[in-house]
Amino acid sequence: MCTSTPPFVRALWLGLALALGPGPAAGHPQPCGVLTRLGGSMRLGALLPRAPAARARVRAALARAALEPGLPHNLSLELVAAAPLARDPASLARGLCQALAAPGVAAVLAFPEARPELLQLHFLAAATETPVLSVLRREARAPLGAPNPFHLQLDWASPLETLLDVLVSVLQVHTWEDVGLVLCRVRDPSGLVALWTSRAGWAPKLVLDLSRQDPGNAGLQARLAPLGAPEGGTAPVPIAVLLGCDAVRAQQVLQAAPPGPRWLLGTPLPAEALPTEGLPPGLLAMGEVARPPLEAAIHDAVELVARALGSAARVQPERALLPTMVNCNDLQPGSESSGLFLARFLANTSFQGHTGPVWVTGSSQVHISRRFRVWSLRHDPLGAPAWATVGTWRDGRLESETGGVAARPPPQPGAPGARPKLRVVTLVEHPFVFAREPDEDGQCPAGQLCLAPGTNDSATLDALFAGLANGSVPRALRRCCYGYCIDLLERLAEDTPFDFELYIVGDGKYGALRDGRWTGLVGDLLAGRAHMAVTSFSINSARSQVVDFSSPFFSTSLGIMVRSRDTASPIGAFMWPLHWSMWLGVFAALHLTALFLTLYEWRSPYGLTPRGRNRATVFSYSSALNLCYAILFGRTVSSKTPKCPTGRLLMNLWAIFCLLVLSSYTANLAAVMVGDKTFEELSGIHDPKLHHPSQGFRFGTVWESSAEAYIKKSFPEMYAHMRRHSAPTTPHGVSMLTSDPPKLNAFIMDKSLLDYEVSIDADCRLLTVGKPFAIEGYGIGLPQNSPLTSNLSEFISRYKSSGFIDLLHDKWYKMVPCGKRVFAVTETLQMGIYHFSGLFVLLCLGLGSALLSSLGEHVFYHLALPRIRRGNKLQYWLHTSQRIHRALNTEPPDGQEEAEPECPEEPQQDTVAPTMGPRSWTRVRRAVVRERRVRFLLEPAMATATPDAEVDEAVLPSCPVWLCSNAPRPGELEELEQHIADTHERLRQALVRRGELLAQLGDSAHDQPCPLLQAFEEAPGAAQ
Repeated sequence: MCTSTPPFVRALWLGLALALGPGPAAGHPQPCGVLTRLGGSMRLGALLPRAPAARARVRAALARAALEPGLPHNLSLELVAAAPLARDPASLARGLCQALAAPGVAAVLAFPEARPELLQLHFLAAATETPVLSVLRREARAPLGAPNPFHLQLDWASPLETLLDVLVSVLQVHTWEDVGLVLCRVRDPSGLVALWTSRAGWAPKLVLDLSRQDPGNAGLQARLAPLGAPEGGTAPVPIAVLLGCDAVRAQQVLQAAPPGPRWLLGTPLPAEALPTEGLPPGLLAMGEVARPPLEAAIHDAVELVARALGSAARVQPERALLPTMVNCNDLQPGSESSGLFLARFLANTSFQGHTGPVWVTGSSQVHISRRFRVWSLRHDPLGAPAWATVGTWRDGRLESETGGVAARPPPQPGAPGARPKLRVVTLVEHPFVFAREPDEDGQCPAGQLCLAPGTNDSATLDALFAGLANGSVPRALRRCCYGYCIDLLERLAEDTPFDFELYIVGDGKYGALRDGRWTGLVGDLLAGRAHMAVTSFSINSARSQVVDFSSPFFSTSLGIMVRSRDTASPIGAFMWPLHWSMWLGVFAALHLTALFLTLYEWRSPYGLTPRGRNRATVFSYSSALNLCYAILFGRTVSSKTPKCPTGRLLMNLWAIFCLLVLSSYTANLAAVMVGDKTFEELSGIHDPKLHHPSQGFRFGTVWESSAEAYIKKSFPEMYAHMRRHSAPTTPHGVSMLTSDPPKLNAFIMDKSLLDYEVSIDADCRLLTVGKPFAIEGYGIGLPQNSPLTSNLSEFISRYKSSGFIDLLHDKWYKMVPCGKRVFAVTETLQMGIYHFSGLFVLLCLGLGSALLSSLGEHVFYHLALPRIRRGNKLQYWLHTSQRIHRALNTEPPDGQEEAEPECPEEPQQDTVAPTMGPRSWTRVRRAVVRERRVRFLLEPAMATATPDAEVDEAVLPSCPVWLCSNAPRPGELEELEQHIADTHERLRQALVRRGELLAQLGDSAHDQPCPLLQAFEEAPGAAQ
């Protein structure tokens, strides 16, 4: 049974086949038939110039450009050149048709030399429907009229439209709308005015045509009279634009022009061709700079055609790669020719070429990058006229600069003996420039009077310095400037010589390029507001491109400054003077020394041991530990000392060791306990903290300084993080670093400035860390090509050789470490309780350890001790601890009571016991001493005396009397009295014998009775 496929399934398969199958353009990636017919190359026609030199130059440029056309399918580009000798319309048409007669010619490159040739090509391209690209070398070419899609124009020289765009941009920057046009040798004045109106958006207010030559200067002045200002009035236009005049004619017109408007030269001139003599100040001129070579324009023209062919071939290969051969004798219009198809792609092709960005405008113009400079005629520092750059125009945008660059060195002043007066700009930066308030009269007893206008407006500065002579400047704007650079400036003014007037830069910045304009010191130099910049002005590559510098008078580098943090000492700060390994070694040595002291003492025949000299005390390991700890910490407590010579030698060595360790510890303890000053540890500019800042780590520099320019150029990622925390001035950055809490963790700036800030820090909280980087120097900034540059550099070199620079350094840059700390030698360092917090914690831990030790004693006494006693092992602990040994050998086990010694009960009566002689009493006393010694040595308590044959056994009691009742023994009193009498008798006999001996020695002894004998003889009577 057969089933039919549903319609939606068939539709699904059809959609997949269409989607996954090859498209119409990609169906034949390699159009083999078309490539076979082409023969592997495309053809490009060329109409070469007529002059042999120009023709050879163009042919060579085309040959180089054809080597890399960028055509698809590895096609090569073949040139079909034609060079008609005549340039009449018929010859030019034959040359074009000859180039088109070759099969496969897609487009033609032409190099017309005059406007008629350009017009002919304009018409022929439209007639043959063949794309023609004309490369023009004519300056200020007028437009052709209506755009032709088959004819593109690439102006190597500046076309008139571009020149008008530059002029309009200059007028718009100055907000000049009432403009007067003065025309010289213009073919179509009305067409030029119409083009001006279309490009500017407004019509000129006044137009003067000077195309006809005037017989003399008077006639020229008469024709320029409408531009002059009437009596007591203003000029009809503020600006007059001079168009179509060469340098000679422009100079004639400007010399004959009446005073009133400001003049703008509309004809581009090179900087070296600009005259300076006989021209009005403030004259504006323009000129193209950095024009690409003709070879670069030819290369971009060839690449434009090749790219358009490649784009067209990807859409319709056969139509693009096999153009219809053109027969000039039989032109037959069709629906759409291959030329028109290619022209559409030419109009929509853009790329980055050798001349810059390349694209085709709506007026069939091939745009290439152009750059113009706008100059202004001003006076240099010596009063001579010089051209200064005031703006740069590029690709439709005018970037106005705040000042100018002299186009060439101005001539020397005519009066050699005159002292020029220069205007010097500075910036307050300690110790190079200081600024303080003047006295009550607005004068400066010391230093140079300078102005702090707070603005960079030239008119304001001129008015302030003009008012400074008559004393009309407010006191609030006056300052007294002094310092390292001011002394250097005064010395240069004496030796060069020149007079100067000084002011502080309005925006307080060194200078950087912002939005196309230079700010700060550089901006004032470029704008002509100052002739010289004297301060800690770093010389770098960016500034050196727009201004000149003298030779450096101070060498420095960039550095990093951090702030110390006064942190309270932590709990374990008292242990910081010694490393943990040293603490471990000390206590290990202590216990090892105690062990060896114990071993030496017990192995010596003279030691404090039971077997040594039968001492009553024993030197155990506990005694050794107690002695070693006492020596280590200098305690004066009662402790046992070893008796053997070896032990004493080791004890003295341990004492020497402890003395050296404690000396080092005590020397470092005060610095640690007073407080810890920690710094941010930065190794330099390559430290990971700067390149990968953690959250909360902030660092910055001074806005628009050399340090910021260096970091922005070398480390863009670091600059992106840093710019949010930068400061306007160095003192402000230092205050951000020292504030509480600190707003910065690190500050990057010139090391010379940072070292000075560290030296004047009274609290010693600042420190420069890391390795210096970016070596640079401070120089005097001047406008480019200033004649003062070489003179100042020469004098600075002399100052270095003579030692004057060193004297300035000693005067203004003498380092005083940590300010007042040098003088506060009697400062008392107080330590609070937080310094000793660790010791209090240690004491608390000791109390806790003591409680644990007490608990351990009870556990040992109640649990371990009975078990050891029952085991009859480990009974001898004398070498380790006497207390443990005594507890094991004297006290009964837990739960038992010590047995009382049994004594015979004596009747409590006053019976006299048998008397005991003196010898018997001595024996008893010796027995008591022996028993006490035995009990101290922790032997079993046996109160028995050594047998003696002379002692009567019946006299001694059966048990020690001191262990019995406290009641008197019967007859004890009589025995004591008898013993005392015997003692008296023996003493009397001894005294008598003494007297005899004295009598034998001399007679004088008889005259002096022995007082002791008399006292003894009187004693019995007194006793009775």
